Amino acid sequence: MTTIAEKSTTAAAEQAAGPHLDPAAESAVVDHDVLRDILAGRWAEQRRQARRLAADPRLHIAPGTHWSEHREKTFDNLSILAESHAVRAGLPASLGGSGDPASYLSGFEEFVLADPSLQIKAGVQWGLFGSAVVNLGTEQHHQRWLKDIWSLKIPGAFAMTETGHGSDVASIATTATFDASTQEFEIHTPHRGAWKDYLGNAALHGRAAVVFAQLIVDGVNHGVHALFVPLRDDEGEFLPGVGGEDDGHKGGLNGVDNGRLHFDHVRVPRENLLDRYGHVSEDGTYTSPIESPGRRFFTMLGTLVQGRVSLDGASIIAARAGLDIALTYASQRRQFAPVKGEEESVLLDYHQHQRRLFPLVAKVLAAGFAHDELLEAFDGVFSGRNDTDESRQDLETMAAALKATSTRLALDSLQECREACGGAGFLSENRLTGLRADLDVYATFEGDNTVLMQLVAKRLLGDFAKGISSLPAAGKARWAASRAAETTLSRSGLRGLSQVLRDTGDPRRSVNFLRDPETQHGLLSDRVRTMVEEAAENMRGADRSDPQAAADAFDRNQNRLIEAARAHGHLLQWEAFTRALDEIDDDGTRQVMIWLRDLFGLSIIDENLDWYLAHGRLSLMRGRMVDAYLQRLVGRLRPHIMDVVAAFDFPQELLRAKIASGAEAQRQQEAADHRAAAGAAGVAAAAEGSSRDSSDAEHPSADQTAPAQADPTLDKPLETM
Repeated sequence: MTTIAEKSTTAAAEQAAGPHLDPAAESAVVDHDVLRDILAGRWAEQRRQARRLAADPRLHIAPGTHWSEHREKTFDNLSILAESHAVRAGLPASLGGSGDPASYLSGFEEFVLADPSLQIKAGVQWGLFGSAVVNLGTEQHHQRWLKDIWSLKIPGAFAMTETGHGSDVASIATTATFDASTQEFEIHTPHRGAWKDYLGNAALHGRAAVVFAQLIVDGVNHGVHALFVPLRDDEGEFLPGVGGEDDGHKGGLNGVDNGRLHFDHVRVPRENLLDRYGHVSEDGTYTSPIESPGRRFFTMLGTLVQGRVSLDGASIIAARAGLDIALTYASQRRQFAPVKGEEESVLLDYHQHQRRLFPLVAKVLAAGFAHDELLEAFDGVFSGRNDTDESRQDLETMAAALKATSTRLALDSLQECREACGGAGFLSENRLTGLRADLDVYATFEGDNTVLMQLVAKRLLGDFAKGISSLPAAGKARWAASRAAETTLSRSGLRGLSQVLRDTGDPRRSVNFLRDPETQHGLLSDRVRTMVEEAAENMRGADRSDPQAAADAFDRNQNRLIEAARAHGHLLQWEAFTRALDEIDDDGTRQVMIWLRDLFGLSIIDENLDWYLAHGRLSLMRGRMVDAYLQRLVGRLRPHIMDVVAAFDFPQELLRAKIASGAEAQRQQEAADHRAAAGAAGVAAAAEGSSRDSSDAEHPSADQTAPAQADPTLDKPLETM
């Protein structure tokens, strides 16, 4: 039961948070050009070129197209992309491209707006198959194959995943055994679990593949390496020893011909080994510039990080498109009159509609700014300007954290947008269901999101361990003492009590506390640090000399560590958003973006409020104020949200959703004109129980006794049917 004191505190908190529509919103104006350029990022022109190409109607697929037709059209459409600067940017300059992988990725991400299947099939051809030859091969491989790969003369597959081993690449079972007598490698899949699976281009179109296998030379397994392996002849028939199956119809991306491959002692020349990191000489001597097998393995896989980088970016673009569609519809669709006889309200004026969509806009903006920094890091490594072991490890960790965070955000956003549009959102013509289905697999390919978060967690735990081990004995003792004091402070509630004492009598102090960027950063970063430290403490008793005990200790703390990794991803996004604010010179635009940054940070805190309360990081007063201030923020943002969405810069040729085309506004205008004409002509029927119908004056009608405001989503099931 809520006490009178609690009700009084809540009322004071809501009063301190301000009215539903804040007058401060009127003084801020978004400059579309400024914000559009900020959101486009460093590679803005490459993105715009790719968008112009994505708007080509030849690349678009009509909803309901049969998947067999979709596959063939997607393959045909690759030839349109092949001639574009967006694709040729990934080809080395020595072969006629621009050798600019970051430029390639920024353009490639935009193709999701044309057709996600086309984007992924292009990613298979040039981002995986072609880039594996670029990054794992040497100059002789580049000269031999890359032009034909980029021109589509050699369509190819990226054969890493096996039915029995997905994320655990180190344990794949396919072998590549060197035969010195013939100067060949023999590629073999020893059992069904070793079949290469879920491979784009494998079912129909692939003529060759980069195959990952355990490299065995003179009885020694040198670990996973990649080889160029022909698959089919010019008629599309499998070559001797090569076999495969079609994966069939999928839950999305049905324009991609995913399939399985297996190899029965297939032989390829020694020169087909992509040997940048591991070479086999004619006499069977294995050499590598990287002595450590473990480090060599992670270096080879690290060169393929661009797949995760591009999925992060494409997910953000798809989420922006979904929000553009849903918010445009919500700004035009009317439902329920707040007062009988008045005009119905647009959905976007309902507070619940704002609370369900505005935070997603803030999250997508934060994800976009973090992606810009990820692209910068990618460019630094792959351009060679900042290619060190440390920078590669940082890039891999950042890519894992952001890919997992953004792909989940895209799925959640598209689902919420679908529901916010009611029955209209369920129609294929409005794209939301199609985008949601196609992006579903983004959460599990190029690294399962949970496994990627585990990778991030291990890095966080490793960094923590290094930091502690580098301390002198006195430093370690001080750290242990501070942890004990921190635990006591949190469990005793003393920190919360101190906040209550500071805020007593004036809830505005809680508001000022929450809106302070240092406070938001402190709360977000403290959660990451504390969860990592708690996991480390729980694992401290494990015997490091016993690998099984260490593995069991990690497994027991895995959930806590993965939550820490998720929190780390949100922290990266908040920090990137905050740094981006410094790049905005226009005062009005900057003010609106500050509100959105606060909306992002406080939404994350609100979603994890139980943790902050349980750990004593927030008092109950300040915990209540989080929700109250979020309410204030969405009210402030209501006059500006469509200006922000306009800066996403999606013309109708890219959105291709009827409910975002102005059709709804036209329908609403026609309805208003009809009502006005009927009223002016005096032919409008009177409502039962009105003054014009006195027969039932003593019995008010149902619509007269209905609530003044109703949740617009209550009407959605009727629209669906």
